[in-house]
Amino acid sequence: MKWRWVKAPALVKWFMPRQLVWDMPQAVQPTIYLTFDDGPHPEITKFVLDALQQYNAKATFFCIGKNVVNHFDTYKSILAAGHTTGNHTYNHLNGLKTENDKYYRNIDDAGGVIRSTLFRPPYGMITPTQVRHLTKGKRPWKIVMWDIISYDFDSSITPEQCTQNVLRLLHPGSIVVFHDSEKAWDRMKIALPKVLEYCKQQGWALQSIQQS
Repeated sequence: MKWRWVKAPALVKWFMPRQLVWDMPQAVQPTIYLTFDDGPHPEITKFVLDALQQYNAKATFFCIGKNVVNHFDTYKSILAAGHTTGNHTYNHLNGLKTENDKYYRNIDDAGGVIRSTLFRPPYGMITPTQVRHLTKGKRPWKIVMWDIISYDFDSSITPEQCTQNVLRLLHPGSIVVFHDSEKAWDRMKIALPKVLEYCKQQGWALQSIQQS
């Protein structure tokens, strides 16, 4: 595994536009906010939904538009279970490598099938100009980043390392990133139940991020 930031550094948050959401304010009950990127996937998303149901947990799924089109029944099952969804572009575009108009069109295309005002930029890459554009206008987006990223997509780490990436830094208000994708499956399927169990033992609620 390459050295990476598991917890979003305070300096990075300070330099980035203030409109970005990195963690959540303290709730009356200590609360964790699990998020899942890059789905839906018929089998993997179902595993996630079943695990969440077992712990009476709610989460937020940042979906890729083309995956929603290809697996719309799975997408509907996310909503039917009471979770929230967010826009992750139609084709998983990197904002730093994409011309602005093309980037905005791709988000709008995803918005045709993902009815949400929540947005997460793929790779966490987005320019200040793109942030300003997306957070202004008639339908401003709530751009959700993260406090902790599990690196479940990194095949060079073990499931236990993935689990510890989350548990050693987890605290109430944390927004945590997992992925309901084939790339992350080998690590996520081990780490997620352990994180859910840990939160249960701590008495922490697990809630979804609400739209603005």
